[in-house]
Amino acid sequence: MIVDGHNDLVLRSWRELPVWQMDLDAAHEAGFAGGFFALYVPSPSPVEPTTAHYAMPLADPIPTADAARVALELYDTLRSLPVAIATSPGDFQPDRVTAIVHLEGADPLAPDLSDLETWYERGLRSVGLVWSRPNAFAEGVPFRFPSSPDTGRGLTPAGVELVRACNRLGVLVDLSHLNEAGFWDVARISQAPLVATHSNAHALCRSTRNLTDQQLDAIGESGGMVGVNFAVTFLREDGAQAPDETPLAEIVRHVDYIAERIGIDHVGFGSDFDGAVVPTELGGVAGLPKLVDALRDAGYDGAAVAKVTHENWLRVLGETWR
Repeated sequence: MIVDGHNDLVLRSWRELPVWQMDLDAAHEAGFAGGFFALYVPSPSPVEPTTAHYAMPLADPIPTADAARVALELYDTLRSLPVAIATSPGDFQPDRVTAIVHLEGADPLAPDLSDLETWYERGLRSVGLVWSRPNAFAEGVPFRFPSSPDTGRGLTPAGVELVRACNRLGVLVDLSHLNEAGFWDVARISQAPLVATHSNAHALCRSTRNLTDQQLDAIGESGGMVGVNFAVTFLREDGAQAPDETPLAEIVRHVDYIAERIGIDHVGFGSDFDGAVVPTELGGVAGLPKLVDALRDAGYDGAAVAKVTHENWLRVLGETWR
């Protein structure tokens, strides 16, 4: 069984675009039991690295009312898909695909959090404070390579209250896309395990979107975890957008590094399917068994493979959700 930290199928479905990597029929065949299905309010001008060295500015903020309207449309799109909605770890079963309702960026939430409990009642169980643009709560990292994730200010007062409210409700706080100052603010405030649903090791790929050794250490010490992102620009040492030249070994390399740094209990998959260019050798969700085989070939035994593919995610959800 495979539980995954991130996909953007909802956005592609909302835009009425063909499925890119997250074919739900193929998911069943591949043992994909579900994971975090992002409700991501897109920026008007998409960004995509085209060279190995890039420095893109932060996207512009989106007004809360506009973001809220789109997020509700995305939520309705998710509910129209043939997936179950997860509110407890036991909802994940090997014979179906189950979705965690995840806001990728808290832009749709009112700064006073007056609508957070309404979203919780809809099934929201995970909130990424930011995508890579500022909002009322925090500031994301711009897409840069090579660069540190230390790129801006920390949480706003509203962001501090959002973390506390999520802890109280039992909503996972996702640190992916958050800059380093914001990360350390969450680490000081949060009473739940620290989680980055789709980020990699900065020591192996110096993208702003990846986590430094110190950040990884904090995640491990909190009992949290990292979902390794399959985007080639966050995997490769040179940061290049070269899917044909990026083997599955690059994904395994980041799993290895994180497992060796903070322990096998703190790493899993965070594919970014339908939101990123992934290795051609993997293809999409149908290729996940090949990735599992690559882990076994790299020396991971059955117990370790089970932790990476699903047990770590289910443990963290159990320790976070109410």
